[in-house]
Amino acid sequence: MSAVQVAVVIGRFQPFHLGHLALVREALARAPRVVVVLGSAHQARSPRHPFSAAERAEMLRLALPEAERARVDVLPLRDLYDETRWVQAVRDGVQWLTGTDEALLVGHFKDATSDYLRRFAPWQLLSLPRQHRVDATDLRAALFDSEPEALDAVLASWVDQVPPSTRDFVRAWAHLPYLAALRREWAMLKSYRQAWAAAPYAPVFVTVDVVVQCAGHVLLIQRGRDPGQGLWALPGGFVEPRDTLYQSAVRELEEETGLRLLPDTLQRALRGVATFDHPDRSQRGRTISHTHHFDLGERELPEVRGQDDAAAARWVPIAELAAMEAQCFDDHFHMLDRFLGLVAPG
Repeated sequence: MSAVQVAVVIGRFQPFHLGHLALVREALARAPRVVVVLGSAHQARSPRHPFSAAERAEMLRLALPEAERARVDVLPLRDLYDETRWVQAVRDGVQWLTGTDEALLVGHFKDATSDYLRRFAPWQLLSLPRQHRVDATDLRAALFDSEPEALDAVLASWVDQVPPSTRDFVRAWAHLPYLAALRREWAMLKSYRQAWAAAPYAPVFVTVDVVVQCAGHVLLIQRGRDPGQGLWALPGGFVEPRDTLYQSAVRELEEETGLRLLPDTLQRALRGVATFDHPDRSQRGRTISHTHHFDLGERELPEVRGQDDAAAARWVPIAELAAMEAQCFDDHFHMLDRFLGLVAPG
């Protein structure tokens, strides 16, 4: 393997554990400069994404001695739910930080979710065996399954799985106003999955979501229950057994926002339908959304109100959406981006 000036490590680091640290240290041993790509940046907090990009960057920083910190750059990167675009975004980000398009990618093939490591040719790839018997999913489960008074016991069980600095960080983080809501949502999702555990095969859920734009605004609802209670989302829901996709989209729109328009008005306003089917787009399980895009044109904003599963409904200026990314449910910001072009290419 030829000498390189830049090594790259990619991960979500939720939380940062000893396996992650081993990859970063191997990268530091191979190159004078290391870029750590923080995946799933800008996601709303959830049991899958409890720690913000800034918090994960701090966990990484605290785990390294000062001399090594100076050699590490952190690149937060949003999920794009499109592997080709995402790989190019990683490459572009590394080149922007380092000035070179050559790098050594250091990683571990954990399971099928690690196949993206093969997509970075002509970068060199250093595939390492598993460094520690630790999994971030299990660490999060231990944290969310425990009672508040058991926090010290949970962190003690992490002693051979995470750096001491990560335990200290999570101990302090647990006193911020996030953990109780995450535990509640975790319990809901766990119950949801258990309800389907007896199915003869893994369920695949079919849903609809609706993008309605009007006079420079888009219609959003604020979710009234878990998962994602309090987050902003598109109106939508599950397809009923006797509905077509279009019928389900119109029904969910009316049920959650009270928006009622003449059938011909909606039909003329339909601009397209896109399918969102990334395997990891929903914490509830494999969920495929058929998202309908309506443009009502330049007219007075119709009256709406939150009802059914929606705590609120409002017309949001499209110009304000980019600042709301971390407040959006699941991949709904990326649905909006698909139709409205919110994120500049590259």
